[in-house]
Amino acid sequence: MELFDVYSLYDIEPVRGHGSHVFTEDGTDYLDLYGGHAVISIGHAHPHYVQKVASQLVKLGFYSNSVLNSLQNELAMKLGALSGYDDYTLFLCNSGAEANENAFKLASFTTGRSMILTFSKAFHGRTAGAVAATDNPAIRSPFNDTENVTFVPLNDIEAVRTALSTKEYAAVIVEGIQGVAGIHEPTDEFLRQLSQECKATGTLLILDEIQSGYGRSGKFFAHQYAGIRPDIITCAKGIANGFPAAAVLISPAIPAKKGMLGTTFGGNHLACAAAIAVLDVMKEENLIQNAAEVGAYLISELKKIPEVKEVRGKGLMIGLEVEGFTGSELRRKLLFDHHIFTGGAGQYTVRLLPALSLSMEEADHFLAEFRKAIKK
Repeated sequence: MELFDVYSLYDIEPVRGHGSHVFTEDGTDYLDLYGGHAVISIGHAHPHYVQKVASQLVKLGFYSNSVLNSLQNELAMKLGALSGYDDYTLFLCNSGAEANENAFKLASFTTGRSMILTFSKAFHGRTAGAVAATDNPAIRSPFNDTENVTFVPLNDIEAVRTALSTKEYAAVIVEGIQGVAGIHEPTDEFLRQLSQECKATGTLLILDEIQSGYGRSGKFFAHQYAGIRPDIITCAKGIANGFPAAAVLISPAIPAKKGMLGTTFGGNHLACAAAIAVLDVMKEENLIQNAAEVGAYLISELKKIPEVKEVRGKGLMIGLEVEGFTGSELRRKLLFDHHIFTGGAGQYTVRLLPALSLSMEEADHFLAEFRKAIKK
């Protein structure tokens, strides 16, 4: 049996990692500024993470959600305290798409409405409802097309007002920072106005913080720059540093009903151990502050380079475009000639999504190699 052909693969296989570095079998060292697509939040093979997961595995790797699991409660308490959402409730699942699916279902159950409003260039996942709310026809099959989803331009509050005036929408979903689109941000003022419009029309506000959350922006959630509190927040990516896990944070105003949501693997013992370890390290090592400081430094230095056309983002969620290069050309040059992993988006954008523990020295190493790479 062969693998289904899904991705275009680089001919490189990392076999181990440490911090912000990965290594191939022959020992070649690559600086990882991709983080496995924003998943590696605290660095590869962090000792506390390894110990926490390994010690849980030898005790109990899994049991169903039909019994008590105190690890889920510990995770909820630590997540609430670090994020500032300790009055919200927590539903644990397995992936970002699944988190958004459950957010849509919860909003529809709560409001009795069926419509979802989302934004141009949005990406919310690849499963049925999540991909229906994703602005990419190439990955949305005829089965996924639905009249229950409307797209409007990001940062266009008048388009939002017009749509929500019908009072047919269960929810609006917006990314804290659009990642797959190439690092595009809703403005703080737009998010504040969006929150007001949702409240005025009885529409729930869902913040998709799957890529932009968990400290990546320099705050726990990117929307916290705007000072708003959404009804529902979805998380995944960096939540468990590579172990499949996701979460839905739910406002206390939304009532819980048994049987409304469910999962087999969500919140399992290993996932919770991994997610607790991530929060422990984020707090002990001040990784949110580190992301803010190192990210601000990178953005400032990149803007000084004449060949760089544009730099976008916050914290360690950065998109950049360089004169004379497509994104794929620059990514390949950085990877094969300079041993640096980066991400991409669209035709021209290179994305930097490193571990939140990236050091200033590692940032300087990237900047030096980047300046060499863009000299033709």
